[in-house]
Order: sequence, then structure tokens, then C-alpha cells
Amino acid sequence: MAGGGGAVSRGAAVPRGLAVPRGAAVSGGAAVFRGATVVDGTGADRYRSDVRIADGMIAEIGDGLISGTGHGLPAAREVDADGLVLAPGFIDMHAHSDLALLLEPEHPAKVTQGVTCEVLGQDGLSYAPVDDTTLSALRRQLAGWNGDPADFDWDWRDVGGYLDRLDRTGVAVNTCYLVPHGSLRMLAMDWADRPPTPAELDRMRQVLARSLLDGAVGMSSGLSYTPGMYADTAELVELCTVVAAYGGFHAPHQRSYGAGALEGYAEMVEIARRSGCALHLTHATMNFGVNRGRAGELLDLVDEALADGVDLTLDSYPYLPGSTTLAALLPSWATEGGPAATLARLADPAACERIQYAVEESGSDGCHGVVTDWATIQLSGVRSPALADAVGRTVAELAAEQGRGGTEVFLDLLRQDELATTILQHVGHEENVRAIMRHPAHTVGSDGLLVGARPHPRAWGTFPRCLGHYSRELGVLTLEEAVARMTGRPAARLGLHRRGRIAPGYHADLVLFDPQRVRDAATFEQPRLPAEGIEHVYVNGTAVVRQGRTTGARPGRALRRTDRGARAA
Repeated sequence: MAGGGGAVSRGAAVPRGLAVPRGAAVSGGAAVFRGATVVDGTGADRYRSDVRIADGMIAEIGDGLISGTGHGLPAAREVDADGLVLAPGFIDMHAHSDLALLLEPEHPAKVTQGVTCEVLGQDGLSYAPVDDTTLSALRRQLAGWNGDPADFDWDWRDVGGYLDRLDRTGVAVNTCYLVPHGSLRMLAMDWADRPPTPAELDRMRQVLARSLLDGAVGMSSGLSYTPGMYADTAELVELCTVVAAYGGFHAPHQRSYGAGALEGYAEMVEIARRSGCALHLTHATMNFGVNRGRAGELLDLVDEALADGVDLTLDSYPYLPGSTTLAALLPSWATEGGPAATLARLADPAACERIQYAVEESGSDGCHGVVTDWATIQLSGVRSPALADAVGRTVAELAAEQGRGGTEVFLDLLRQDELATTILQHVGHEENVRAIMRHPAHTVGSDGLLVGARPHPRAWGTFPRCLGHYSRELGVLTLEEAVARMTGRPAARLGLHRRGRIAPGYHADLVLFDPQRVRDAATFEQPRLPAEGIEHVYVNGTAVVRQGRTTGARPGRALRRTDRGARAA
């Protein structure tokens, strides 16, 4: 799945002096990494070599490379890489940094992990394409995911405008963007719980095509979130046919990760077959008690689809708990019409009685068809200062302390915090995490929310945790395989041009780390601690982390798909 050309085969000698193709240079500094252990992103065996970068590109790989200006070369910083691994920069296949990059463009949460590229627009909900009405609703709906900053300049409405804003701001990492299906649906038909009319479907197709031409790499969907959950299979096939025509892929948050997980995955594969669209299963997990030990059934489905010719990849995060908003646990009927309509229902005793039945008896579709266990629902962030003391507590703990039922506390929290509460959901299984991680189609996504007092530590720890805990300590993956799943393989899925590999002529998105020390330091109690063992990180040839400290540089770019399906350099 890694891209072709320029690879160093297993056991082969590294050729000396391979140069950047003429015309390939972009902005960036010069450096020589001396005596690095190169893990090149293909899965091939590591090797020891010097690596020189110049003008934002990998210029040469070989022993004893020259770095001085006396040989017609730019002056290069010398970096002692003895004992350190030099790898391509890590690619976060599932990021929720859509606003964080604009509010804190130095982006310490990700660059300190070695991340050099993120995929935004996830789970069918983000801020482009929008109009004034849908933007207002999305800001409210996504406050728990991304915050809703006051006095922020929302100066874009389409995908091209959002990508332009990232470039104007200047951000630390490169970005790719998925067109969010839920946002498309809002534009065409508001929050209606029905199939689209032909005219509404045509509008979704047109806006989707325009967004792909503007640079999006595919489409995401959020099929357990409103309004995306109201879409049927036929609607998604129609839209994925458009995505396929532009060489993109579909990245679904499918309908259930609980009672209906396998059926949900099977529907996504069927959409891929019928539309001809490539499929990337985001946060591919098998959660809740009903799925303990059942990862093999998902992987059998994946293998069957691959054998049938479906272009399929997946990502997962190396943790057990999930993370979402508290409002996501509501049944879908309770959220029809958007946040204002939802809050109105929460003030209606009859509606609250129906909600209680769904979460306690029948299994809310918002909780993946599983009866909610309030002991597994831990608050991670609130908007209202009056609720700050509840952060870190489970709904069950709050209910016991107050002498009330869990659902009663749940409904009160939603009202008081106006749906902005975020949660950790402790529903994962270690055997499933390891089995999915071993599959050859696997890549890595953090799915990390960056707001709240105690967000999930995966926002700061995903990539070093894969390298430290799961590779070095547990041996689930070799170092070479772990790096390939975070670099070359996701780059191939995204269609990135000359990225995700260490080879001459590739962009100098690089991370230098200590393989014996690298680990995640972020915990559930202290979730914003930077990783250990990540020494240097370069984006487009410019250091964003040097000797373990962020530099404040913002060399990242929005990486756009051209109208020919290729990736702009």
C-alpha cells in the first residue's frame, strides 16, 4: 500500500548521493542527520545512514554526506542522530483540529508526537461547506468537540475558503480535508429525518463535487450523529459515486459500534461495492460488552471485501475508552431539528420519559443500540463553569452522590450545559484493539478532542503510544510496521504526492525519536502532557520541534487534490 519509486529494499546497500529531481524544491531549511537509523515508511528493514534535506525536500541519503557551502550546497544544520530513528512524519488519519489549528496554530498537541499531517472534516460534521444558517447550528452542535470561541472571524463558507484560511493563518502541520456529509445534508434539507428529494440530492452532489474540486480528499459521514444518521444506503451510494469520480474515498463513522457493529460495517462495504468508491473505516473498533472478543469477525469482513477488490483501509487509536459528546447518547428522534429543538424536548416531561426508556430499556441508537451503563460515562469537559466540579466523575458517581437516577442526572447535565458536555466512554476491549492493530490494512488515527478540562489523552499520546507501548513493550507490531502504518500507508490512502517516505525527492516531513525512550506521557488525569523521546520534527523541511521543544514555526500547508485527482505538491 506504500507508494512506489525510490524505495530501499530489505538488506540493500543505500546508494550514495541520490539527488532531488530538478524543479522539486520548495521552501525550507537545510540539515544533515548524521548516523540516523532510517525507518523509511515502507515497512522495509531499518538501516543506518546520513540524510540531507534542503529546500524542504530530502536531498540525499548516504554515508559521509557533505553539508558545507564550499561544495555549492547551502549551509546545513548538523544533527547528531546516532542511536535515534529517523522516520517520515506521522499522519493522523482522524483528527478533530478543525478550529484548534486556527486558534493555536503552533499545535503542540500534535507536533510533540511527531505528527506532520492531519486529516480534518471528520465524522460527517465540520465547518465547510456551510451557509450562515448551518454555520450557526454547527457551531452550537460542535461546541463540545471544538469549542465555540467568542469574537472569532468565520470568514469562509466553502471548502476552498477554509483551506485558504489555514494557509493564510500559517499552521504547524500539513492538513487534508474531508467533505462532511452531515454538513452537506444541512445545506440541502436542514435537519429533516427523511430521504432527500431529487432536487435536494442534486444539490448535495453539486456542492460535494465543488468541494472536491476545491481540494478535499474525500467525504466523511457521521451515521450515529444527526443529521447524517437520517441518510439511507441509497443516498450514500449516490454521493460516494461522486467521490469516486474525483478519486477520493469515503471515511464513515458508521451507524453502530455496539449492538449493530458488524451490520454497520457490512453496509459501508456494500456502499463501496455499489459506488466504486474507496473506503476507509475510521476508528474501526468493536466496543461494548456485546463485542468482546469479536474483532476477528470484523477482520473477516475486511478480508472478504479486499479479496473481492474493494479498496479498503481502516484506522484505530491505541486506547480502550472512546470519546464523544454527552448529547450523542440521545436517541436520534430527540435530536431532529438541531440543538434548539433538542433543548426544547429536554424541557418536555413526556419527551424526557421517552428518552429515559430508550437509554435504560431499549438501547438508544445514539448509544449504538446498547443500554447505557452510567458507570462507563465519565465527564471530560463542560462549557458551564458551574459544572466544573463534575469533570472527571462518572454519571453513576454523580447520581449516587445526589441520590438520583443516572438518566435524571444525564438530562440535567444536557440542559445546564446546553449540550456542550464531552465524555469518555469506557467500553473498549484490549484483545480487540490488538487484533485490529495487527491487520495489514490498519493505519493510525487519534480521534482526539482538544477542548475540555480533561480530554482523552489520545489527543496528545496516540503516536508515541503505538511506538512505545504497543511496539517496543508488547511487540504487537515491529518498529518498521508501526512506522509504516503511521506514514507510508496513510500517505498512499490520501494520495499524497511524494510524502510518507524517506527517499530522495520526497518532502522533508520527518521525525527523529529515541526508540528506547519514546512513550506517551499523557494520562486520563493529566491528558495534556507531551510525549517523551520525540527529539526533532520537521514539516516541509522546517523544524517545528527541536531537541524536544516546539519552535513556534508554522510551515504546514493545506494539501489539496487537483481536478485531475492528483495531489498538489
